[in-house]
Amino acid sequence: MNEFSRQNIHAKGMGDTSLRDLLTPLFRRKRFLGFALAGFTILALLATFALSGSYKCRMEVLVNRERVDPSVTSQTTSQAPVNPLPLTEEEINSEAELLVSPDLLKEVVLANNLQERERKTLVAFLTSPQNEEWYVSKAVDHLAKGLNIEVVKKTNMIGVSYTSADPKIAYGVMDKLAGLYLEKHLSVHRPSGSFEFFSKETEKYRQALDKSEAELTAFGHNEGVVAPDVQRTNLAQVAMNSVAAYHNSQQAIAAAKERIAADEKQMKATPSRSSTQLVSNSADVLLQQLQATLLAAQIKRTQLAMKYEPTYPLVQEADKEIAQTEAAIADAKKMQYVNETTDRDPTFELLRQDIAKARSELAAEIATSAALKQSINSIQTEMVKLDKKAVKQQDLLREVKADEANYLLYLSKREQERTSDALDQKRIGNVAIAVPPILPILPAHSPLMVFAVGCFMAIFLSLGLTFVMDYLDSSFRTPSEVLETLKVPVLAFVPKHGS
Repeated sequence: MNEFSRQNIHAKGMGDTSLRDLLTPLFRRKRFLGFALAGFTILALLATFALSGSYKCRMEVLVNRERVDPSVTSQTTSQAPVNPLPLTEEEINSEAELLVSPDLLKEVVLANNLQERERKTLVAFLTSPQNEEWYVSKAVDHLAKGLNIEVVKKTNMIGVSYTSADPKIAYGVMDKLAGLYLEKHLSVHRPSGSFEFFSKETEKYRQALDKSEAELTAFGHNEGVVAPDVQRTNLAQVAMNSVAAYHNSQQAIAAAKERIAADEKQMKATPSRSSTQLVSNSADVLLQQLQATLLAAQIKRTQLAMKYEPTYPLVQEADKEIAQTEAAIADAKKMQYVNETTDRDPTFELLRQDIAKARSELAAEIATSAALKQSINSIQTEMVKLDKKAVKQQDLLREVKADEANYLLYLSKREQERTSDALDQKRIGNVAIAVPPILPILPAHSPLMVFAVGCFMAIFLSLGLTFVMDYLDSSFRTPSEVLETLKVPVLAFVPKHGS
């Protein structure tokens, strides 16, 4: 069967499409298909060389709420554990926007000297030389476009990647961006100057505490008291005891006066002396004396009679003395003596001694009462002074306690801020670099994979472009097209050779 018969049969089939019909445009434009396939293959090779020489560095940022900073207030705060709320899309997008902040990108450009690459571009070569800021701005713009930032689905992770022909530049850009981003995050989310504020307040209240303590010490030294309120309490107890002793002394004085009056009245009715012994007896002692005298006179006469005559005067005198003594002895025998013994009355003496004792006790009680009254007045005066000193000392103590409380409060706040700053310096914040950047060793894309994908794309684009070109050609190429368009039968057709 010749070509004409097949075309007529096909035309009679009223548009039935076969595989050959589909491939006919390719065979009809095989020269164009070959050129297109060759061109796209060359582009695939160029893309393979270009992509195989690029290195991709990636990091991932975790946005979380692991640490909630306490409120910066002048009050004592105790952070209670709270359940963190889920992160919103706005919060994650805000962190993503911080990553492309112009100030961050500018510092990254300057740190990696990316502006020098802008001086070597074709645009820079064709245009007149610009200042440093122009090249830096261009580098920042290219860096912002070159950064690939995406939020990892169903996570709180933000993926950031950058591709460069130099692996060291790719790593340097990501490493610098990570550090600058954390500092930017901390400066945005944390209040600035809180540590300096609490340090100044701590120093101020420390000086106030030293001053108030010095005033309290000076007060005790100048006034000569340590605890006036305690001394006042002790003096109050002493004053109570002294008042009680004073009243007892007054009672003792009244009792002593009454006692003296009663004793004096009783002494007037009591004699001072009374008989204690009454003895009646003869003059035995006188008789004994007279008999001794008589015996001595008789002995004396006997001696004289031996020497002298009875008429001698001495002998007569001795006789006369003997006669007188004998007469006295006779008279003494007739006499009776009564001996009466008297002594002090014991009742009178007891009353006298009691009066003397009572008067002595009265004098002592009067002196004691006067001393107690003076002591009470002195104690009361001292208590008034101690009361004033206690009030002043309480004021100083309250001031010391207030300054100490403020000092400890701001000291705690300062240490709390110091801890927060230390944690921030260690990158313990509400964000963290979960996957840090590493120096890329292998290219971002496998050359074989890139070439395979390029070849597939070259074939696909060549085929597609061939079909498009054939579709855009308005000439009649087959009898079926004539029949379908003009609605007239085709009697014969002449094929074009070499088509």
